[in-house]
Amino acid sequence: AAAAWRHALELGEAHGYRNAQATVIAPTGTIGLVMDCDTTGIEPDFALVKFKKLAGGGYFRIINRAVPEALAALGYAESEIGEIVTYAVGNGTLRDAPGVNHVALSKKGFTTEILDKVEAALINAFDITFVFNKWTLGETFCVETLGLTLSDLDDVSFNLLSALGFSSGDIKAANTYCCGAMTLEGAPHLREDDLPVFDCANQCGHNGTRFLTAESHIRMMAVAQPFISGAISKTINMPNSATVEDCKEAYLLSWRLGLKANALYRDGSKLSQPLSAIAIQEDEDAGAEETLADIPPAARPSVVAERLVRDLALRRSVRLRLPQRRKGYTQKASVGGHKVYLRTGEYDDGRLGEIFIDMHKEGAAFRSLMNNFAIAISIGLQYGVPLEEFVDAYTFTRFEPQGLVEGNEAIKMATSLLDYMFRELAISYLGRNDLAHVGPDDLRHDSIGKGTSSSSASGAEADPLAAMMGLASNGYVRSNLYVVNGGASAPASESQASTAVEAVGSAVPSTQDGVAAAIALEATAAGLTGGRFSFVREARIKGYEGDACNECGNFTLVRNGTCMKCDTCGGTSGCS
Repeated sequence: AAAAWRHALELGEAHGYRNAQATVIAPTGTIGLVMDCDTTGIEPDFALVKFKKLAGGGYFRIINRAVPEALAALGYAESEIGEIVTYAVGNGTLRDAPGVNHVALSKKGFTTEILDKVEAALINAFDITFVFNKWTLGETFCVETLGLTLSDLDDVSFNLLSALGFSSGDIKAANTYCCGAMTLEGAPHLREDDLPVFDCANQCGHNGTRFLTAESHIRMMAVAQPFISGAISKTINMPNSATVEDCKEAYLLSWRLGLKANALYRDGSKLSQPLSAIAIQEDEDAGAEETLADIPPAARPSVVAERLVRDLALRRSVRLRLPQRRKGYTQKASVGGHKVYLRTGEYDDGRLGEIFIDMHKEGAAFRSLMNNFAIAISIGLQYGVPLEEFVDAYTFTRFEPQGLVEGNEAIKMATSLLDYMFRELAISYLGRNDLAHVGPDDLRHDSIGKGTSSSSASGAEADPLAAMMGLASNGYVRSNLYVVNGGASAPASESQASTAVEAVGSAVPSTQDGVAAAIALEATAAGLTGGRFSFVREARIKGYEGDACNECGNFTLVRNGTCMKCDTCGGTSGCS
């Protein structure tokens, strides 16, 4: 550094000094690599050997090319420098490697052609275990020659080298020989006193322990800040073990030293980060707790995330079958003139677990396809696939038969059978009323609601609706009206209900006794009495909805799509 400053002074004396200050200092991030920089600004290197994640997928390995020059400046011989660099970056081959090498692999059945594929893949690999898989070796070779099963090859936690009989020590030694230690700690010929020269922002490699503190980053920036009018493009790297107090002290130190701005980054704070100092492979021979304790702090979040994903995948592979006696409902409807029966089966907690589809007039082939499609959906539900995924995948699909839907109170149009079925399931089990053409409020024209139970009741009498839900299908009761106390201040007595039935029965023909009785009970529970009740009764018996028109006041509203239209004045509720 002193020699560089002396050279800068000589150039300034010869050619003059610039009076203008720089606005900012860059490069930063990926642009630094494009500009052929080993570091990305006023900062120490992220690591001696780094893996850059590419936007299009994959990685490439970045090596700090200043290391050989620094070793030469420290007085190391050329042969010593070569061995030190090879220790850090590896030999890139398994030839003559300890433990896992070409000779040992040949005894396991590896041919020259397969070994060439392995060597080609090792060029950009940062762990040899990532190369030994069915995609590199070929599925046929793994099954027929190595005797592995397809289930093992598809398992994310499967280690092919361990399955072939190599110990964790052999794999680790071969990995260090091939891919390198990615640190200079423990390198041959390197003197202990020279290690601080190669310290980086993070611990390097699996076995690295040294790193520069956040304070050193900040003081580097403080030296250059007086010569810059703007801020320095710099992220202060902090170890994974950094606390909130450490972050606070870093900001305070930056303020005291007059820095314009800074940004803190705690290593491993994101499960996926673009730049990594190490690649972690779990030690299969050690216990989970011991393995996690041996991993550097910066790598622990990614290992924990990998285990969580693996455990979730294992849990998802277990099929949860329905009970032998299960709840459900059957919905009959006609889609474009074609009758379809949708039957469901539920778990004890009301979740959908299976569906059945019955049709006629479609031919044996079409019926068989629909039956097997229902089986596939049922198996997916029992293996844990969310119903939401099926709904998003199949609603709005378009094919024949399609058109008007009859027999379903919520769905009036469907672009296909699948569109109709998954709209029905979404409304019944997910509450997706946005997929319905007629909402619950439209079906409850008199706004009676579901009612509330008496606060003084107890046991099964406290909430008959809850007791009914325990026995009935969740999908079936999705929009059916259950009146508990009818929403009125006090329950209607039997005498009141019977009086209303008698009054209606005397005013209408005997053939309409059932309809009149239902209207009377509903109106009595809602508290409709006197003249208004008579108007509602008369309107509903004549086929009207029973609501008064907002414009003319007549009880002659009929349903028109999802709205109401008055037969007297022609007024609508706003959307017809």
